[in-house]
Amino acid sequence: MAKSMTVKEALRKWEEKSGEKASEAKDIKLYGQIPPIEKMDSSLSSLTSCEKLSLSTNCIEKITNLDGLKNLKILSLGRNNIKTLAGLEAVGDTLEELWISYNLMENLKGVNVMKKLKVLYMSNNLVKAWTEFVRLADLPCLVNLLFVGNPLQEKHDSKGNWRIEASKRLPNLRKLDGEIIIRKEQEEEGTSSKGLPT
Repeated sequence: MAKSMTVKEALRKWEEKSGEKASEAKDIKLYGQIPPIEKMDSSLSSLTSCEKLSLSTNCIEKITNLDGLKNLKILSLGRNNIKTLAGLEAVGDTLEELWISYNLMENLKGVNVMKKLKVLYMSNNLVKAWTEFVRLADLPCLVNLLFVGNPLQEKHDSKGNWRIEASKRLPNLRKLDGEIIIRKEQEEEGTSSKGLPT
């Protein structure tokens, strides 16, 4: 039995099961393959219509071969062995959501290529420094961040100041770790604009 599955084989299985052509499909699910996918190979480049690609719960170590995915908006890579964000440049202009929780990322180098990214789920990684976290400030559209389970979050959560420190560094953020961020200015605006008793 083969140790790993190629993306090509996984796509063939997916086509058989879904009855769709991978090259025309908008939503492609290749998560939890048995045996797992280890490499994002060049057969991904045929997915020119794909808007949502799920490759979570495999054994992928590197993000590669996304050049052909000109319409990709949501990329799901949770529960893999990914250590770096390198390779996302190809989808930097279209990607709106990146789901990359439960991986092995310590740094966020290269995150700035994702100019349209609104949602980043990256809980349970290995980020431990604010110097890495502040790279997220280079994402002008980022409004929803899931960061729980990173050493940085755990350290500051135990001190009780995680939400304050994180939201201070990312002023555009509206949601952190599943909870809406209420900022001082909003509270003041809220009271003055309502003003009337209900």
